[in-house]
Amino acid sequence: MSFKNIHRQQSIMGLLYDLSTEYKTLSIVGMAKNAGKTTALNYLIEEADDEMIRLGITSTGRDGETSDLVTGTEKPRVYLYEDTIVSVPAQLYELAEAGLEILELTKFGTAIGDIMLCRVVESGYVQIAGPVATADNKKMCARMFDFGAELILIDGAIDRKSIAAPETSDAIILSTGAVLSRSLKKVVEETSHIVNLYRLPELEDETARKALAETRGEERVTLIDRDGGVQRLELATGLGGSRFIDDAITEDTQYVYIPGAFTNSVIADIQPEKLKRVRFILKDPTRIFINVMDWRQLIKRGFSVSVLKNIRIAAVTVNPFSPGGYSFEHGVLRDTMQEALPDIPVIDVRM
Repeated sequence: MSFKNIHRQQSIMGLLYDLSTEYKTLSIVGMAKNAGKTTALNYLIEEADDEMIRLGITSTGRDGETSDLVTGTEKPRVYLYEDTIVSVPAQLYELAEAGLEILELTKFGTAIGDIMLCRVVESGYVQIAGPVATADNKKMCARMFDFGAELILIDGAIDRKSIAAPETSDAIILSTGAVLSRSLKKVVEETSHIVNLYRLPELEDETARKALAETRGEERVTLIDRDGGVQRLELATGLGGSRFIDDAITEDTQYVYIPGAFTNSVIADIQPEKLKRVRFILKDPTRIFINVMDWRQLIKRGFSVSVLKNIRIAAVTVNPFSPGGYSFEHGVLRDTMQEALPDIPVIDVRM
């Protein structure tokens, strides 16, 4: 898919139509609260109406309320147009300003009632919510398609890290902005770091993939030799287990699979020559919790890693304003981010 025209116009116009030809489900992921995620969602909803794309709208939690439930700051409400399919918990149904036709009462529960699938019959504001569990979200999305949705937008309202996981949707739209830092350089640097992590190479070795598939029923730290031999350690996670992993790595070890979170503690005690010799394998990039500076040092030391499934990034949205009272000049954040991420469309959601 070519984004040259989007890059040239530097606008959101036409973005959703292009994305809808390639993806069926898109998760909107915020790098932090107040990064402009809900603003991006509202722009995409508005464009879908212009392009006559029937949307399904859901969330991994509650969204659409007028103020942030954590910080108390004012936040954009979610405005939905006619024919949109939306997930709404029973207790939020009466709060909707839009006219809603109940299509189905599902068995997907939340803390504020079971989810109802509704069709918007009169445009207006809606507080949306959806199941947190990925498996439930996927089943609910399937029902939305049954009711006529052509593209589903999933708003990551609670767990921003897990909503990016590749099994959640076909691709993500990553929202970032001035809220990350007063330093423009740091905002771009941290965003680029996440993008690079999400696009880590997938493991190509089919023999290693097959070996891991056979052992993932009960996940453990797993070592795979060059001849295909498999050694499963008595470690359900690599956290704090670097000394045991170091002891297990031999001259023949080719891969080390780490289930769960990947932090500095996972590799802290692994000898430099061993760290350089083996390739680490992770389930997906959301398991990585290492900052940009430490990651750069690891790469310089020869550290290499693959994932079983990476994350496709359909677009990056930037918000030049921060609730802290500071902002970047219009266009500067967008242009600088676009230079750092030349092959991804970057959209300023506030312009």
